[in-house]
Formats: sequence, C-alpha cells, structure tokens
Amino acid sequence: MIKAKEFKKRRTQVAKIIGHDSIAILKAKDVCIRNGDADFKYRPDSYFYYLTGCSEPNALLIICPNNKYGEDVLFCRAVDKHNEIWNGPMLGLDDAVDKLKFDNSFDVNQSDELLPKLMQGRDKVYFMLGDDTDFDQQVVKWTSTVAKNKWAKSEAPHELISLKPYLDDMRVYKSEAEIKCMQLSADIAAQAHISMMQKCQPAMYEYQLNAEFLYSITQHNSSPSYLPIVGGGENACILHYINNDQKLKDGDLVLIDAGAEYDYYASDITRTFPVNGTFSKEQAQIYQIVLDAQTAALEKAKTGFHYNEYHDAAVKVITQGLLDLGILTGDLQTNIEEHTYAQYYMHKTGHWLGLDVHDCGEYSIDGLWVELEPNMVITIEPGIYIAADSKAPKKYRGIGIRIEDDVLITKQGNIVLSRKVPKTIAEIEALMRKDA
Repeated sequence: MIKAKEFKKRRTQVAKIIGHDSIAILKAKDVCIRNGDADFKYRPDSYFYYLTGCSEPNALLIICPNNKYGEDVLFCRAVDKHNEIWNGPMLGLDDAVDKLKFDNSFDVNQSDELLPKLMQGRDKVYFMLGDDTDFDQQVVKWTSTVAKNKWAKSEAPHELISLKPYLDDMRVYKSEAEIKCMQLSADIAAQAHISMMQKCQPAMYEYQLNAEFLYSITQHNSSPSYLPIVGGGENACILHYINNDQKLKDGDLVLIDAGAEYDYYASDITRTFPVNGTFSKEQAQIYQIVLDAQTAALEKAKTGFHYNEYHDAAVKVITQGLLDLGILTGDLQTNIEEHTYAQYYMHKTGHWLGLDVHDCGEYSIDGLWVELEPNMVITIEPGIYIAADSKAPKKYRGIGIRIEDDVLITKQGNIVLSRKVPKTIAEIEALMRKDA
C-alpha cells in the first residue's frame, strides 16, 4: 500500500512544477448512479487519488505554494454521524491532516467561500482543464469572484492551464511502492487465471469462468481492473467482448482477458487456452506464432528502445507466420508496408499500465516515439483474430488468440510481472491435465 508520505511527496513535486505564483485544483470524482437510487461502488479518480490517497467523493485538492493556510489543503466532508450510520466511516477533517498528511483541511461546503481567497495573488490556475465542463465553469466562477470582490488585494488569475500533462509525466514512472502494488495485483490475477485453466471443461458457460475469476480475486480483497473478457470460440475474435454468456464447446479455444486491482493499481493479463485441455494442430500453429511474437516484442521492451519498436517486432513475426501458413500471400516487407496483417491483427502490441488499465502518458511527442526508461510499466499483447467470415483457409477460421503480460522496464532489461501464469503450449496442457 502507498504510504501517506509518498502522496505528500507527489504534492510537493506539483508545487515545484506550478511555481509560487500559481494554484492547482483537483476535484474528486462524483458518485455514479447505477440505476434508481443505487450507486456503483465508488472508485476514486486516478489523478486525484495519485496526489491525495483520498478515496472519498465530494473533495477538492488545493496546492497553493506560500500561502497562510498551507501548501496543500484538502476540502472534504466533515464527519456526519447520520451519514456514517448509513454508509460507514468517513475521513473527516482531522484525519485528512493526521493520516493523509495535509497541511490543512476544510469542510468542502466552505469551498465557494475560501477558494477565491486562496486564488488571490495567483497568476495561473492549474486544473484538469476540459475533463469536466461543469467544473471548468466553477473554476471560472471562482476567478471571477476574486475580480469582483473588494477584499481582493490583487488581480484575479488570468491564465487557466491544464495540469494533466504534468501529472502524466509523473505517473508514467512508477515508484518502488507502486511497483510492489502492481506485482501484487499481477500475482492475484495470475492465480485467478490458473484457477480458470484448471476448472475449465466443455459445456461450461463463459460466465462460469468469469465467476471463477471473480471468486479468486475476491479472496484477496481485490476487484476487477476492468470488465473481464471471456470469449469462447469465435467470440475470441471480438476484441472487447464482455457478454460472457455462451456455452464453451469441446474443440474450441477460450480467450480470457482479465485483471485485478490492488490499492487501485491494475494488472492486465490475457491467456488463451483449449476448452478441452488440448490444442488442435491449427490452434497450436496460430498460438505459437502469437507466443513467438510476444517473445520478439519482449526483446525490444527494454531501456533505450522506443515504444513502437516492440510493436514492430511483433508485427514482423505475426506477418511472417501468417505467410508461412498461407493465410497471407506475397512477401514479408510488402505485407508489412501495406498493413495486410491488420485484417488479423488490428491493435497495438501494448499500452502503459498503472492506476488505470490504459494508463496515462504520451506514446509519441512531436512525431517521435517515446523512449522506454526504467520504472515504466507496459503491457505486451500480440494477437491473431481470424474471423469466421474471413478469407483465411477454412481450417483457421474462428480462431482468436491473444497473449498479454505486464512488463516492468528496468536498467537491466525487463521483468514480467505476470510471469506466474503458464503460457507455452506444453505448460498450459500440463496444467489442464492436472499434472503440472
């Protein structure tokens, strides 16, 4: 778990970034209604949590260097005994200071009164500009209040700036504590994937494997980091398939893309395996191409290589493999240049991973791919999806395979955080025979 002093350090870093003449404001995400009077389980906004450690709604973070109230201030809900009877313990103003290490805290109901006063004397306001139209207008309203009120001893802020790019740059590099959380998240999800392989058998339904995943991670007080994908047979060729309601057929493969959260840090793992425990010849051929593509990508997922290089490595292996099987025709270079492989492999080979499954951070800047550096975490997820109505030879149609792992970039190379899940054909078949 991330300690309060690390959140405090992040706020201090933001204060240095914005400078003494500025103020930064972040708003906690609102509670989301599911239907009727039922809410979704609250999950804090990742940016807000990254700087505060606060997992409650109705809160504001203020970073305001050199002001009498303190450099970092949390506006949050005062403890309300009636609310606690219905919804459980609340953070409250005292614990915001004592436990989360804020310089000061105020009742969020005082924000309209106090925010304009905190803004006076500041030239710039940093916030998540453009993310929430209503909050954009609220920030403008606060700045207008400074300009209109006689108590203001200086002009109102005259520049509104997005804080997002600065936070993205911070979040793309993971601390030691964050990496520990992500390793735990990967371990929890890994055990769930193993359990699904062990329990799978023909005539089960996709939702039963989904239930096995949820049962396994819940044993570790974890929640899914996204809606699990459990696609049997042709459903594996639907990239974001989440219905998970079809019967698993003997002789088919099942693709499971499912991750867990630990202290809000995500894992993102995909495995594809035979429903009956044994790959057919054609399934094994496609599977080995995808596995070889991932191996090639891992060789390029290291310090000094650029983000797109591991994608290019995977594309080369996949394209050559499809040519070898007669699914594509022509020469390798032409197929790569003309993107003919994209009818069977239509997505990138990975993305940033962290507090969000598709974590924040730029992949290219001014047309140049970002260089991989230590403490970045990425996914590597090549795949081949041969739809039932494709032009591929009939024996390959309906096969969808993806293999995805979570990978930490280090000075020495990389570490596969999700390494505990079997992924070679021999390992998977042995596990499903129960003799692993």
